[in-house]
Amino acid sequence: MDPGDPEERSAAADPAADTTGGRDLHLFLQTLQTLWSTRELRQLREEAWKGFATLNDPLATLLDMLDASRGCGGRGPSLEAWVARELERWLQAQPRPGPAQGDPALKPLQVRAVRLLTEGPLSLVEPLVSIFQLQDADRSAVLAHIHRLHQEGKFKEVCVPLLLQDKVDLVERYVDSLPHLQRRLLTLMDSWCQPGFDIRAVARQYPQAPLRLERLSPRALGRQVLRLLEQFSLDPALCPSVLTQQRLAALRYLCYKRLVERSMSQESWAELVQGLVGQDEWLREQLLQLLASQDDVATVAQCALDLLLPEERLPATVVAEMSQLRLQESSAPPRTAKAPSEHRRDDCYQLPIPREDIHFLASWEDLARHEDVLLQPGQVVGVDLEWRPSFGVGGRPRVSLMQVAVAGRVFLLDLPRLSSPTGGQAPQAFSQLVSRLLSDPSITKLGYGMAGDLRSLGASYPALAQAVQKLQGGLDLLQAHRQMQVADRPAPAVDRAAGPRGLSLLVQQVLGKPLDKTQQLSNWDRRPLGEEQLAYAAADAYCLLEVYWALCREPARFHLPGALPWSLGLGRSKRRGTWEPPPQKASASPRQVCSPEDATPEVPARAFRVVCDNMLGGLARTLRCLGVDVRVLHSGEDHRQAAEVARQEGRVILTSGLPYHKLRAQVGAGRCLAVDCSLKAQQQAKAVIRHFNVRVTPADIFSRCQRENPLDTRSVPRARRPLLGIHIGACNCDQYLRVSKDVMKQLVQLSVHPGGSGGAGSEAPHSDGEQETGSALEEAPEGCTYDPPCRWLEDTDLQTRVPATLANGTQLQLAGVPAGVLRRPGLQHFYCCTGCGKVFWEGSHLARVTSNFQEVLEGAPCPAGGPS
Repeated sequence: MDPGDPEERSAAADPAADTTGGRDLHLFLQTLQTLWSTRELRQLREEAWKGFATLNDPLATLLDMLDASRGCGGRGPSLEAWVARELERWLQAQPRPGPAQGDPALKPLQVRAVRLLTEGPLSLVEPLVSIFQLQDADRSAVLAHIHRLHQEGKFKEVCVPLLLQDKVDLVERYVDSLPHLQRRLLTLMDSWCQPGFDIRAVARQYPQAPLRLERLSPRALGRQVLRLLEQFSLDPALCPSVLTQQRLAALRYLCYKRLVERSMSQESWAELVQGLVGQDEWLREQLLQLLASQDDVATVAQCALDLLLPEERLPATVVAEMSQLRLQESSAPPRTAKAPSEHRRDDCYQLPIPREDIHFLASWEDLARHEDVLLQPGQVVGVDLEWRPSFGVGGRPRVSLMQVAVAGRVFLLDLPRLSSPTGGQAPQAFSQLVSRLLSDPSITKLGYGMAGDLRSLGASYPALAQAVQKLQGGLDLLQAHRQMQVADRPAPAVDRAAGPRGLSLLVQQVLGKPLDKTQQLSNWDRRPLGEEQLAYAAADAYCLLEVYWALCREPARFHLPGALPWSLGLGRSKRRGTWEPPPQKASASPRQVCSPEDATPEVPARAFRVVCDNMLGGLARTLRCLGVDVRVLHSGEDHRQAAEVARQEGRVILTSGLPYHKLRAQVGAGRCLAVDCSLKAQQQAKAVIRHFNVRVTPADIFSRCQRENPLDTRSVPRARRPLLGIHIGACNCDQYLRVSKDVMKQLVQLSVHPGGSGGAGSEAPHSDGEQETGSALEEAPEGCTYDPPCRWLEDTDLQTRVPATLANGTQLQLAGVPAGVLRRPGLQHFYCCTGCGKVFWEGSHLARVTSNFQEVLEGAPCPAGGPS
């Protein structure tokens, strides 16, 4: 029935349709109004329940009352909303339920209820959805309601509920091609990122929605806002809160790199920090706090001097050190530029060519002079790019420098100058030279993560937008590096005292020393570039040649199947123009990765225990989801702690690669694995499962509690606390108790109404914002049943019922159980974690995980289309 049907409206108002059982509705309402005005709530409830019992059709009577009161509402709580909530409680307390879904008498009532929701206050949403079972109603009425909201321009009423349910894709479609709505969306999301904003205050207005508040943290929202800013091509100034949040995160990162890790030069640090802070007083105050928390007085004093920070806001020891530094600078001779050879570190890779063989090309004449060398057929070249770090602030960074290394020489192409329209013939000559270089299949182009670099090049310079598609003869050494890491053994000539990552790690493994990355985070837009920058840029490209030559000479030494480029040249990627490693031969078992004589004994998932470093949080959550016992190092814990934990608790170390060789020497062979950080968490988990021959069954999925809790920051050193974000740990307990639906209803009802009035689940508790296992409304497909081995909850397991507390002192987290779940027909029981009290129930998460890990599950059902 159409919500605007005049016949339906007249039927609703027909006095002949008596729904009050002969009782005068006006007299009933007048009595309630009198008691409402005096706030005699106990007597008011008694009178209301007595009146409900005399009504022939309480549902229709409620709608009549709400229809009659439309437009009369004011500020504060209304009698109508109170009556609706009390009728909901009264109906739940009755021995016989109201009309069931599909009852012909219920549908017209649902249509009227949806129409009332269109114009009624938010306080009516929860009781009307519950009373009239709107969550399972015919969608036509709801769609008509959404269409009406759209026509009336009620943007927030449409978008806010979708955002709270993590349905950003639907919101994107809603604002597609509508710039004014796109701006409103970003302004709204940015307002949720303001310091001190509590998203739960918004969520409480939508108690019936299956919310995903864990996806709405300021950090997660900030990433979404930055993505949408770029997608919609809007001014970043629309989102000041997100930009400030990004600048603060970048500031913490830079302080960590300079003051803790010491992997940045002082000059680069000061320049980037000054660009981030600018004239923002709030960020300046955050910087002062970060510096004041450090123990290295000399470095902090130099930082304060370079940034001209106010002395009155700094510790006295730092101020005294600043005075000493001023005296030293005033008496020291003027600084002179140093040659690259003077910057060399003996413990890092040394560029084997002299300074005069590093050529900086900034004009058409420069390109023409060296074109023959750059495009010589049959040669091998190393290609790399540099750009000023933006830290996600201000859009995608523009590539500033392109390095091309050939045997004995390196050419540095000044991209801003060569692509400038004022450069005469330079822009066309530049784009033609690069296009010819990339498309010539006789020239082998070496890179590390080459496809990503070429995408950045194409995004920065439209004339090279097809750089990835044009590439022929590309050889990405990242693929070779991955093959080397699969062997799980240190490559030759590795310095075990250090542990870089990425290209620097590859250079260390093959050539014996890592790259010096001190200039990586420097201002590559600055002209002229410093001598240290020139040396770093040249080394970054030339090392690719030396690594390539070493791998070609001795591929077996580095655990590669054949001489390059053939070992990586058996197939071309359909998605990008780089060479890929040859496919591995299929084995009899998808989990078997070694020969029978070297086979690793099979380990049950719940008996497999690991400790992960703090860079592998996604892998840790995924493995725990599969039943693995996972511990994650806090950000304040040293990597050496991993070895101690592994020895004491019998765990395997999973590390992102930086400390791998040092840790492996401390725990022995087979007890430490370097995980490829370029892979997604699911791919990492599958690699770990196959490597250690872990047996995962469907019963292992969600056999451990996933609840995340804030960590006790007392274990983090004081100096590092300001530089670190908020860290979380997980319960990890594998002991559950099974709870029947009836018992859960009683416990929830007692937690909401300790006095015991009303029925179970009489008032929907608000979600606590944490992800609920199985909290989605879809049912799991056939064959995907959650049935962990656990016993039923008994009276002796409860220490108290209000609040519901287990015998071990753990309080059940009943606030996370929505009333809608308690009314779900197919749901028969719940599970509670004995470690933290979290409550779980079966839903669509189980099927999704089963589908994602089908290839490594033992005994998993295989539906025709796969579980959704």
